[in-house]
Amino acid sequence: MLSKKVDTILISFEEAKKELINAKRIVLTGTPTKIRNLNLDLLQKKEILKKLGLKQDKPIILVFGGSQGAKAINDVLINIINQNLNKNYQIMWAPGPLQFDLVKQRIKNLSIQKEVKIVPYIYNMEEVLNCVDLVISRSGAMTITEISNVGKPAIFIPLPNVSNNHQEYNARVLEHVKAAKVILNKDLNADVLSKQIEDILKDYSNMQKMGENAKKIAIDNVEDKIYEEIIRLIN
Repeated sequence: MLSKKVDTILISFEEAKKELINAKRIVLTGTPTKIRNLNLDLLQKKEILKKLGLKQDKPIILVFGGSQGAKAINDVLINIINQNLNKNYQIMWAPGPLQFDLVKQRIKNLSIQKEVKIVPYIYNMEEVLNCVDLVISRSGAMTITEISNVGKPAIFIPLPNVSNNHQEYNARVLEHVKAAKVILNKDLNADVLSKQIEDILKDYSNMQKMGENAKKIAIDNVEDKIYEEIIRLIN
């Protein structure tokens, strides 16, 4: 709507350019975020995992749906846990503050809850992202940026019914560089998600490659690039 009127549009992904055919000037700057790759050593990672109540000897899946959670993802994950489909990995899960209590109540199999760490919200997301092996989430621009900065493989479940279907387009950016898999909301169920998780986890070298591929779309010095464009317009 604004592309015909503004002087400059700053974008997060190269693919966005083709959607802005009327823009006067488009500059790829990336999205500003404080989350970076910490290059943790084994001792640092061990200390963080200890604080989180997680172990080093099993893969860790991070699941979140944004600050408000994502009911579709939460419902499927509950089914996975209750069917004991997560026996080969641990889960770090932020279902969202509004759904936290309900999620806890719906997990029936108490014996496997020790493999699942459920929190209302993750405040140390940078540390957590740097420690986990795989991310499952919606695909907002900020989430895509954070995952690419840290370099983690991901399974994206784009939020449907958003303007111009932009979350699916976001997710496809990492899918195109072979850093992520995409499951559409309409296709989401416990069997589909569980199979996708197992397929990724069983091939450690490919999982590492997916993480390296994610880093390929990461953009350095985002804030400087944005600042330069602001100064250029002012001058």
